Amino acid sequence: MKKSLGAKTILYPTPVLVIGTYDESGKPNAMTASWAGICCSSPPCVAVSIRKATSTYGNLTARKAFTVNIPSEHYLKDADYFGTVSGRQTDKFVATSLTPVRSELVDAPYIAEFPFVLECQVLHAFEIGLHTQFVGEVMDAKAEERVLDEKGNPDIEKVKPALFVPESRCYYGVGRYLGMAFSIGKR
Repeated sequence: MKKSLGAKTILYPTPVLVIGTYDESGKPNAMTASWAGICCSSPPCVAVSIRKATSTYGNLTARKAFTVNIPSEHYLKDADYFGTVSGRQTDKFVATSLTPVRSELVDAPYIAEFPFVLECQVLHAFEIGLHTQFVGEVMDAKAEERVLDEKGNPDIEKVKPALFVPESRCYYGVGRYLGMAFSIGKR
């Protein structure tokens, strides 16, 4: 028998993502976000939900662009830091010694050291409650060659993304391989 937990923000897995934006003066900013995911295949789109109180919210509203940076486990401390301080008071890139790179496609920076990034143009913004959901069309996906498989796709075991568990506020790595999608169910 299942026990009711009430209305909670629990969904597995929850990604650890870093959203890159520029402020009104062109200063790069980054914010950790986990309320995000793929929301459309064609055109390819991702959605990220951001609170109005953040610098990133203002940057997204003004610049209409963002990057979704996927840190490897190696950069988890930096990703966590990006979610603990405000870009209004702190230059997060100076504090972490990470490198913002100007996208050639969208008006937002991505993080050079992170192995995988999506460059997005805002298509829609929806007021939901405490958060506003920004839907961004993916203009390009970039990956370090060292994390690609033999077919040229990102290999999750090489990217080594982190996962976030909201209710316990803990991070985890990706688990073991289980089988091929759209295949194991046919057995």
